[in-house]
Amino acid sequence: MHKTLFENQNYTHIDYTNNNLSETQFENCNFLNCNFTSTNLTNTTFLDSHFTDCNFTTVHFTNTGLKNLTFTQCKILGCDFTQCNNFLLSFTFNKCTLDYSIFQTKKITKTHFNNCSIKEADFSHADLTASQFTNSNLYRTLFYHTNLQKVDFQTALNFSIDPEQNNIKNAIFSIHNLSGLLQKYHITIQ
Repeated sequence: MHKTLFENQNYTHIDYTNNNLSETQFENCNFLNCNFTSTNLTNTTFLDSHFTDCNFTTVHFTNTGLKNLTFTQCKILGCDFTQCNNFLLSFTFNKCTLDYSIFQTKKITKTHFNNCSIKEADFSHADLTASQFTNSNLYRTLFYHTNLQKVDFQTALNFSIDPEQNNIKNAIFSIHNLSGLLQKYHITIQ
């Protein structure tokens, strides 16, 4: 089956809620204030595209290709990225809400999370090598057997990372947020 291709398009204020956009490919497109809530994106590919003020709550990412995307001020609640196609998977998140999202086992190296809320998300067994969590809130986010080599946590907030259960070689932390590495020891740092 061939995918329907859309290139160099701008989409504004479109409500795709509960729609089926499967087998579609978007290249170099811009989406502004679009609602993808519970949309079926099975076998859909987005390449070199930008999303601003869009809602992706509980989107179905089954075999979805997300290649070189930028999300700005998007609501991406409870999304299961484990279902995404791994080929060229890459994205940047700016001022997004990614609470309750799942990134288990994904190789998402060099990913930038800038000023994001990433509460109660799951990065178990993921590879985040050389990623950045700039001013991002990681409250109750799970890191377990996660590759965090060279990850920049200098300005990250509310994280709890067990150094014995994760690879943190050459990760960068601030003196002000080291308590996030010591929480399992139940000690007080003042």
